[in-house]
Amino acid sequence: MIALFAAASVALSPPDLSHLPPITREAQITYVDRSGAVIGVRGGKYAPPADLARLPPYVPAAFVSIEDRRFYEHSGFDPVGMARAAVADIVKGHTREGASTITQQLARNLYLTADQTLERKADELIIAVQLERTYSKKQILALYLSRAYFGSGAYGIEAAAQRYFNKPASRLTIREAATLAGVLKSPTNYDPADQPEKSAERTRLVLDAMVETGAITAADRDKALAATPKVWKTAPTAPAQYFIDWLDSQTRAAIGPTTKQDLVVETTLDLPSEIAASEAIKATTTKFAKQGVKEAALVSLDGSGRVRTLVGGDDYYKAPFNRAVDAHRQAGSAWKPFVYMTAMEAGRTPDLIVVDEPVTINGWSPRNFEPEFLGSITMETALAHSINTVAARLADEVGRDNVAAVAHRMGIVSQVNTDPAMALGTTLVTPLEMATAYDTFGNGGYRIAPYGIERIRTAGGQVLFQHKVQLATQSVANPPLDEMQRMMRTVMAVGTGTHANVAGYDLAGKTGTTSDYKDAWFCGYTGGITTVVWTGRDDAKPMVRITGATAPSEIWRSYMAVALKHLPNGPIPPGPPPPLPVVQTPVAAPGTPDATPVPGTASPTV
Repeated sequence: MIALFAAASVALSPPDLSHLPPITREAQITYVDRSGAVIGVRGGKYAPPADLARLPPYVPAAFVSIEDRRFYEHSGFDPVGMARAAVADIVKGHTREGASTITQQLARNLYLTADQTLERKADELIIAVQLERTYSKKQILALYLSRAYFGSGAYGIEAAAQRYFNKPASRLTIREAATLAGVLKSPTNYDPADQPEKSAERTRLVLDAMVETGAITAADRDKALAATPKVWKTAPTAPAQYFIDWLDSQTRAAIGPTTKQDLVVETTLDLPSEIAASEAIKATTTKFAKQGVKEAALVSLDGSGRVRTLVGGDDYYKAPFNRAVDAHRQAGSAWKPFVYMTAMEAGRTPDLIVVDEPVTINGWSPRNFEPEFLGSITMETALAHSINTVAARLADEVGRDNVAAVAHRMGIVSQVNTDPAMALGTTLVTPLEMATAYDTFGNGGYRIAPYGIERIRTAGGQVLFQHKVQLATQSVANPPLDEMQRMMRTVMAVGTGTHANVAGYDLAGKTGTTSDYKDAWFCGYTGGITTVVWTGRDDAKPMVRITGATAPSEIWRSYMAVALKHLPNGPIPPGPPPPLPVVQTPVAAPGTPDATPVPGTASPTV
């Protein structure tokens, strides 16, 4: 009834059709993955007006059919529709029926509140008439489709298509278009993810309306009803928001804190891998929940440092804290490869015999996971079975300061403690740090800097930022690198890492478990992909006998089984050839004119 009275007041008192205020919107920054798929948007709430020319004709037709079937005939408001709504309200005895045209809805969205008052309704009608006189029908519909709210934080047809169907709006089917058109009446009641039955009923109503308006045929409707689309319960791009949060400050540092134009950030992320990682984390944390596993994080890099996957937790919308980047946790036994690398650089070899026996260093006595001691074993066996006593003694022998230096050289940036227990991973590190350091093992010995932004451009294509390829630094060399590859392959083949194995690939890695079960890791790689998984709890309470060989290995294997199929990878690169042996060149006896030391050799002694 309010609408009818408002229409009458407008008709009796012609409005002053002054110029409309300009339609403004905040600029958006759209992030896309390495294949161009949208993974998230930051900045303004609204996208630019929908490009109707790129949408199948049935997409806008679905909205016109159910929301305002006389849209192309009226001049802003629909007296026929208002009268019908008024009669319905009288019959029901209360005001329920809506009669707002698409233009009126846009007027409310652009300039007004949702208050149901006669004054506000009159303003809405006036602005609707002004909009019709200022813009074409196509422009009004394009604006409407870019600003309508579809629930679950999705504003506009493009965001809604991505949120519910994981596809651009240009690829919506007839049924999907009808489903989204049906949401607008009540984004809560007709949410296709949370209210599938009510959504299906509303979708059928929209399809019937599309037949009545001639937008589709009855056969088209029947075919659409026979095909049930996949609706994503949660946004498929939800896990990528951790990655975007990490990049957003970098983006604004590159272009300035504010931007007045829409931008596109082309990233290194691989969305299918990101989804696979998120699914693996959710499945595994659920499986091990009774053992106290509450959270997990995963980082996956290629050999040049491109971040292909970064998941910072189980559920971004419930807990957006980015554990992949910001959680500093004890590395546990995943730290031991740095100890062994230091030993290899000091001249030890995988076949060197060491002794697993009780040891005390400065009053500290490390214990193994298993109660019995193995006695004389090779260094390769000691790493494969993560023997604590051997690692502790080894770090003491080669120098814990030297172990810290090797870790820093390979990519650890956090402060490294050098007390005796450091050999067992008491240093606090992030998953991103560990992935950076392990990437040095996996890419042939080169220290890399992880990055996620390839290019930043305007929506029109002007490039504002381009990642500059950095010359990699040779961080570790052969023969130590080759020896470490051998030992970490053994970890995967017969040691603590067997549960992470993916058949048919050249894999190497290391489990990590802290003595109090507060943190568990699996860090591994092949040529082209290095992946690190951490599991634990935000409150730092112990888990129940969760080791690197259980939950983290399961997540790692599930993720890598997918990632290895479509991310570039190959055998682990061997690294640089070992340096040539130093040859002592004969020199003249002291006192003769030719008694000059050859560069690179030792001076003769007398």
